[in-house]
Amino acid sequence: MAVVLETVARNAACDAVVDQLDGGTIQFQTSADAEVATLTLGTPAFGAALNGTATANAITADSSAAGGAITKAVFRTSAAAPVFTVSVTATGGGGDIELSSLTIGAGDTVSMSSYTHTQPA
Repeated sequence: MAVVLETVARNAACDAVVDQLDGGTIQFQTSADAEVATLTLGTPAFGAALNGTATANAITADSSAAGGAITKAVFRTSAAAPVFTVSVTATGGGGDIELSSLTIGAGDTVSMSSYTHTQPA
């Protein structure tokens, strides 16, 4: 039988992960791990988990991106330690994050209006 987390455990696990991101960043990268843009998370970065899902508080845009073709995003602590990596696709592409454009010019502004992190059961 597979392990199935009950809601109380899913919430605790989700909160434990996202609490590491307080004051951290979301670094968008190319497939070769080059930084394209870095957005800043708040403190606290996320609200408390509900049914295993936590929603990010305000995310500050990067108004001067380095530029490049985004393929992934690395969520980092305030000390820049990686916590988790997610896929990034264009809108409708099914990625963990969907952006209106994956090709970013140097000096462009990159922003996200929302993000949720879910702990599977």
